[in-house]
Amino acid sequence: MITSTSHQPWLFYFPLAQQAALLKDDLLDPVDALLDDPVLLDLVRECLANRHPLSTRTGRDGIAADRLLRCCVMKHLKGWSFRVLERELRSNLVYRRFTHFDAEATPDYTTFIRNFALLSPAVTEQIHQRVVGLASEQGVAHGEKLRTDTTVVESNVHYPTDSSLLGDGIRVLSRGLQRIADECKKGALEVVHHGRSVKRRLLEINRAAKSLTEANQERMRDSYQKLVAMARSVVRQASTVLQQWGKKGQLKVFGKLLRVESQIGELRYFLPLVKKVITQTKERVWGGNCHVEGKVLSLFEAHTEVIRKGKAHKPNEFGRLVRVDEVENGIVSGYQVLVGNPDDRTAWMPALEHHRTAFGRAPNMATADRGFFSAENEREAERMGVKKVALPARGRLSAKRAQRQKQRWFRRALRWRAGSEATISTLKHPFSMARATYKGERGFERYVGWCVITKNLFSIARYQERRRRDGSVG
Repeated sequence: MITSTSHQPWLFYFPLAQQAALLKDDLLDPVDALLDDPVLLDLVRECLANRHPLSTRTGRDGIAADRLLRCCVMKHLKGWSFRVLERELRSNLVYRRFTHFDAEATPDYTTFIRNFALLSPAVTEQIHQRVVGLASEQGVAHGEKLRTDTTVVESNVHYPTDSSLLGDGIRVLSRGLQRIADECKKGALEVVHHGRSVKRRLLEINRAAKSLTEANQERMRDSYQKLVAMARSVVRQASTVLQQWGKKGQLKVFGKLLRVESQIGELRYFLPLVKKVITQTKERVWGGNCHVEGKVLSLFEAHTEVIRKGKAHKPNEFGRLVRVDEVENGIVSGYQVLVGNPDDRTAWMPALEHHRTAFGRAPNMATADRGFFSAENEREAERMGVKKVALPARGRLSAKRAQRQKQRWFRRALRWRAGSEATISTLKHPFSMARATYKGERGFERYVGWCVITKNLFSIARYQERRRRDGSVG
């Protein structure tokens, strides 16, 4: 059952609450009033109510909508894990007051995990749109200017190598098979544990890869041959178990069927991925083909892509490309997790369309870096109603183009565009968007969305604080 957002404090806590109110947090206090918006609370409450048809009326008390919303914001502001969030809420009076827990017991970290996952990417996008609407209503963002850029957000994966992926596949499939064997009749399913052998093969491959001599390369291929053979044997056993489970009665289960069904689902998910890893390993090690289509980079974050942005210190990044649209006063008006590694030119028109949807009209001025430039993009933006399109051209400039880019409004627009790099840096470091830690593609989109929402809330709060301070000084 959803708990009410009206929280009555305990009587004995009242004197302490008066003292706790004197404790100030310069980051949290300005945002406190923004999070009381009824539309935001209704969106979160509706999401909690959709867990079950009777969630609003029956069942034990769950977390209230206002507390969940505030915990999401604080987690992404501080960059905490769920365990750290639980510990800090339990021990800090300022955080208790901000999240409206006060003297009541705080939930376990697993409760936060389950409830945060209820806020789907679609709901996260609606919350973001409402926050942008608040910025527009309060005069923080007018939608007169737009700057857009793309950046890479890393997935929560280790550096992908064929050997480490094979080791992950053997470990995951063996673990699932062993858990199934524990629920079956003794001796019905014998699972061989390859952990020590896998570790030795990985060490041999690592040592041999340090030198490019023919002898070391041959040793590396021999170690890969043994590792692939182990992976194939585990894949064959997992395939056999799936076939036996499909034919009722062949897999003699004496334990809990629900546990077996859960592990069968895990095998169905991981088995095709491990087969792909075996195929791409053979293509690279023995075929010399390093550009296998549909390459698997992680068994656990299968949506991860290889992104090449031309950075000398990091030529390959493993994650997803994210488009970030920004308007006045640091408000991120839109974001999108892109598929693959597309050309930046394809992201220009979607950014303008999103801006028109959010503010009801095209911006007066729109700018981006030279990666977004094309003559068609300029024409389409002007046709949409953008008066000043500041996209620097690539390559050698004609006299007419050079004259256009030397105009004062164009140079001022490019100077303003440079601020998008600072916004991306702020998102990645203070607001923890450098590496998305939620699981799966949906979790990735939720993580990016909440980083943007938290950043916007604090941009609004700081703008209001600055206006209030300037007004008091005047």
